[in-house]
Amino acid sequence: MTISIAYLGPTGTNTETAALAYTNWLANETGAESILCPYPNINQTLHSVARGETQLAVVPVENSIQGSVAITLDSLWELEQLQIQQGLTLPISNVLLSRATSIEAIHTVYSHPQALAQCQKWLERFLPSAQLIPTNSTTEALQYLPRDLSAGAIASQRASKIYDLPILAASINDYPDNCTRFWVLGLKPALNGSHVSLAFSIPANVPGALVKALQVFADRGINLSRIESRPTKRSLGEYLFFIDLEGNINEESTKGAIEELSNCAEVIKIFGNYSVLKIESSPSDR
Repeated sequence: MTISIAYLGPTGTNTETAALAYTNWLANETGAESILCPYPNINQTLHSVARGETQLAVVPVENSIQGSVAITLDSLWELEQLQIQQGLTLPISNVLLSRATSIEAIHTVYSHPQALAQCQKWLERFLPSAQLIPTNSTTEALQYLPRDLSAGAIASQRASKIYDLPILAASINDYPDNCTRFWVLGLKPALNGSHVSLAFSIPANVPGALVKALQVFADRGINLSRIESRPTKRSLGEYLFFIDLEGNINEESTKGAIEELSNCAEVIKIFGNYSVLKIESSPSDR
């Protein structure tokens, strides 16, 4: 059996590194073989599964420096048939790639907006006058380097080896313990794991409405590891609330909390009950 897995490409992105680690884990656990299918952006990556073009998708959901990836959360709310199969965490180490002779010769820096933001302080210190241009992925940014000797791109050390591009500066992210969390999404229900992710809206923006919704977890001693608000896109001031909780959906406490939440929420969507795999990348992969 061969499983098709969509990811944010092209080859050399951190998402591909996470996807490769997942395919290795999947092969060891189930014996299944996988084929990786790159897509140009996160939205298309997720829609490929919803349309049946691929069976799974690996997408970033949260970075330890820059927080949640909004397009992933918004798309998951929209594509409610998708279910989280597995969580992945990957250490991220950004490098500056360029064919320029020195850092001082760089006038333009390309990369994914998340990578640019993760290196904001370094860029302000060493390239304060450089123009920062966002791209759909870190490796898409590399296309500009061969023909422009004043351009640089923020990507991974692995991308440097794949595309044979020099590293002008290594480990340039602003904080050393930089990690990104990814989700593996598919169409099968995921109902057994250590974490549950869900989202809900509240019927009215009135005092205590959100507290009442969250209190159902506190009353049962359930830890919420993340809470994030996103606009409903219906009206200014209306929000969706995405939460991650530690627990199993088959446990009475978790089941009871979700049932009680459904009584005070307008809409509730459960995205999956899954385990988390920590990826220990080697220096050559980072």
